[in-house]
Amino acid sequence: MSELPNCPQCGSEYTYHDGSNFVCSLCAHEWSQDAVENNDDLKVVKDANGNVLQDGDTITVIKDLKVKGSSLVVKVGTRVKNIRLVEDDHDIDCKIDGIGAMKLKSEFVKKA
Repeated sequence: MSELPNCPQCGSEYTYHDGSNFVCSLCAHEWSQDAVENNDDLKVVKDANGNVLQDGDTITVIKDLKVKGSSLVVKVGTRVKNIRLVEDDHDIDCKIDGIGAMKLKSEFVKKA
């Protein structure tokens, strides 16, 4: 590699070598050279238990979730089929029976 990679955390171009790692001078994030070489630009989404989620999986809600702007609540144990993963803060798109289209955070679900 003749050119140093940008920081994966903050996107800064001000990075440097420190032994076998890269370091960002702005946010102090450190990462290995292997992580740069093996980077597939794919975000891995994991549930609350650490299981990897994929498109089409069935999940179960592990916490009562209030629906913003409504008096509805997604109850614990609600099963959601055929999820879709997206690049966002709420990384799961799905349809919940009785509520409709929703975006969920993966930290509040487990793989069924």
